[in-house]
Amino acid sequence: MIKKGMRRQIVLHYILVVFLALLLVEVIFLLVIRTYYYDSIYNRITTQISQGEYFYRLSNEDSPISLQELLRIFALNSTELQVLTLSGDMITSSTGFQPDRTITTSDVPEAVGGGIGRWVGRQSGTNESVMAVSKVLQSHGRDVYVLRYVTSVERVDTDLFNVTLISAGIGAAVLVIVAAFSFGLANSIIKPLNNITAVSAQMAKGKFNIRIKGDYRYEIGELASTLNYMAQEIVRSNQIKDDFISSISHELRTPLTSIKGWSETLISGGYDPEETKLGMSIISKESDRLIGLVEEILDFSKLHQNEMKLSIGAVGAKELLQEIILNLWAKAEKKSIRLVLEAEEGIYVRGDANRLKQVFLNLTDNAVKFSPEGSSILLSARRADETEAEMVVQDSGIGISPDHLNRVKDRFFQVDSLNGGTGLGLAISQQLVELHGGTMEIESELGKGTRVTVYLQLTEPIPAPETAGPESLPGTGGTI
Repeated sequence: MIKKGMRRQIVLHYILVVFLALLLVEVIFLLVIRTYYYDSIYNRITTQISQGEYFYRLSNEDSPISLQELLRIFALNSTELQVLTLSGDMITSSTGFQPDRTITTSDVPEAVGGGIGRWVGRQSGTNESVMAVSKVLQSHGRDVYVLRYVTSVERVDTDLFNVTLISAGIGAAVLVIVAAFSFGLANSIIKPLNNITAVSAQMAKGKFNIRIKGDYRYEIGELASTLNYMAQEIVRSNQIKDDFISSISHELRTPLTSIKGWSETLISGGYDPEETKLGMSIISKESDRLIGLVEEILDFSKLHQNEMKLSIGAVGAKELLQEIILNLWAKAEKKSIRLVLEAEEGIYVRGDANRLKQVFLNLTDNAVKFSPEGSSILLSARRADETEAEMVVQDSGIGISPDHLNRVKDRFFQVDSLNGGTGLGLAISQQLVELHGGTMEIESELGKGTRVTVYLQLTEPIPAPETAGPESLPGTGGTI
């Protein structure tokens, strides 16, 4: 007995389907064979009875002599020819016996009704399987007798029974072959699945270096490849996580060391106001750095858990980029980097101003970080089409290699770990852009620079509220 499982289901289903198909085919085959044999007998008798009827009409003699002549000429081998009255009483027979009995089978009434009667069944007395065919004989335009042929179909039934046995044997052989084939097919599916299950159990225990081996095809091959890829990605993610922990530990330790060192120094006292002011400035700067790191990690956690809330409104693209330039102008000035703004007037995008500022601050800060001294960074905004705005941050810095370009938006990934950071900036920016219903594309060539393009949905500006009188607002113009 096969134990419960997919193997048993496959084998049983295959055998059941083939068994039902064979049963249907054999039943139809046997019915056709039986019909063919019975119809052959019936057609032969029908031809003979029609000739006998024709002979009787030509003889035009309504006498016992003509009936005996009819019996002699048109008798068939292994067949009894009977002449009956219209009520079914037997008058004479080709066997020479004239039993005093009335034929009550259905073929006689059918013949009297004007057709050729046919009946198949067991003959009373002998219990032999027979076929009876009857037809009325006419004389001078009126019905006078019923001509009836009775033949045994025992041999036909025996032949049909033998054919049935042979068909059943062939069907049983086919079922055995199908069972063997289904076992082989089931094993070809179950063995790889058992292997995959065993390897998956090892992976569940944390052994992600193990792989599913075997050249499996079709869906099972795809499943094996997917699990191997999953294990590979988990190993890579774990490595990235370990690198991140190492990196963030270093990033956190550096400002904490500075804060602790200057705190102890200031507590000891004996320093002039200038040194005290310098120490407090360093403590404040490193505290801001720590806050920035923590906020970046918190933002990533919120995005990862789909808890980031956006305050959607109309954001001016030019004003947003101007604010980015003002925030990073001092940092860029230290490397003599020129920040250039090229933005069309009247472009408003649908989004959260603070989160979009976070995105472009990160992109522009990366551009400043990886650009050489004396270079330029372009920030531009224009209408891409009727529904989208195209906002670009383009530098002429070190660029990104093709190997790293596909991974720069992965969380914790850093192209150059020596430059610091958590490796979350681009991953957060990518997710924030997607939360706004936009897309972010990165194009880069090693040694020639990087171009980051953000596509956001256009919207109409929100009308300013009416004021009691004219108000003078400071304006900004030109290029920074």
